[in-house]
Amino acid sequence: MFDRPGSGTSAVLVALDLGDPDYAESLEELQLLARSAGVAVVAVVRGRRDRPDPALYAGKGKVDEIADTARENGASVVIFNHTLSPIQERNLERKLSCRVVDRTSLILDIFAQRARSHEGKLQVELAQLEHLATRLVRGWSHLERQRGGIGMRGPGETQLETDRRLLGKRVKVLKEKLARVRAQHATQRRSRSRAHVFSVSLVGYTNAGKSTLFNRLTRADAYAADQLFATLDTTTRRLGGIEGASAVISDTVGFIRHLPHTLVDAFRATLEETVHADLLLHVVDAGSPDRDAQIAAVNAVLSEIGADRVPQIMVFNKIDRTALEPRVERDEYDRISRLWLSALTGDGVDLLRSAIGEHALDAARPGQPEAA
Repeated sequence: MFDRPGSGTSAVLVALDLGDPDYAESLEELQLLARSAGVAVVAVVRGRRDRPDPALYAGKGKVDEIADTARENGASVVIFNHTLSPIQERNLERKLSCRVVDRTSLILDIFAQRARSHEGKLQVELAQLEHLATRLVRGWSHLERQRGGIGMRGPGETQLETDRRLLGKRVKVLKEKLARVRAQHATQRRSRSRAHVFSVSLVGYTNAGKSTLFNRLTRADAYAADQLFATLDTTTRRLGGIEGASAVISDTVGFIRHLPHTLVDAFRATLEETVHADLLLHVVDAGSPDRDAQIAAVNAVLSEIGADRVPQIMVFNKIDRTALEPRVERDEYDRISRLWLSALTGDGVDLLRSAIGEHALDAARPGQPEAA
């Protein structure tokens, strides 16, 4: 018999290099994710492999090294910078005698901590349960036991079958509630469209400064912090100072490389605000050495949700940390396509307002399709 060990807040991180060119950046990101989850990183174990081991992901020798490192540092959890199969997770916990968490589970945990609105909590719970559903296939031994004892005898149903059935019911309820949320969003979008309100949506890699820019543009007080996934719940505010147009802007959840599909699916109600926007402001950390890979990761998610055809301005933020100056760059059609600013100091924000105004006027011209 094997029951899963408890969790804790001191962790050993494990990052294996499988030939990924972004290995160093991905490991740095894992450390940021761990800190964002409130975990104290006590050690990092690195290694190289051609391919994952089917049973343990890492090789037997590397697993022994992880076990020694965890024991020597008093770690209560081991976090892998990879997606583990249920069998790999179970086998590793047997070998390491401590809780094992993969990258997907870590991100889900952060989302659970950050969700504030009713909608956000529904979306996070759905993502967690859909991820858990994969763990109930060949799950832990206590889930496979036949129920017994006074008041616990059923019609031959194992605990695993009971858990799977109850989980399925809860998932159905959550999807129905989120369908109603999506219907409400659609009604709000139709109202804005009839009123000819120009819709802008902020997108970008997590911690690129979207919420700081949102606050600067709207004089709002949305939560902004130097941490991953500081914002989960979509906030929409009227956007003032746009000459000749009535506009609203939405702050959305940040993206990340290898964003779990369960999260993309669960947050579809939120991400639809992006799909139906008239303009996307793709916020980029101008000082990040990994910005090209971050831009590619965001564009990949936008393509996945069907938002890749929405007009986009690339906004290079945080120029206060670089030697760059505020400026704009136009494409071959003389439309502003790139812009450099600092949301923190406000330098270049007036350029962005003007750029939004230009796009709004273009959208209002006869022959332009109305927003959905």
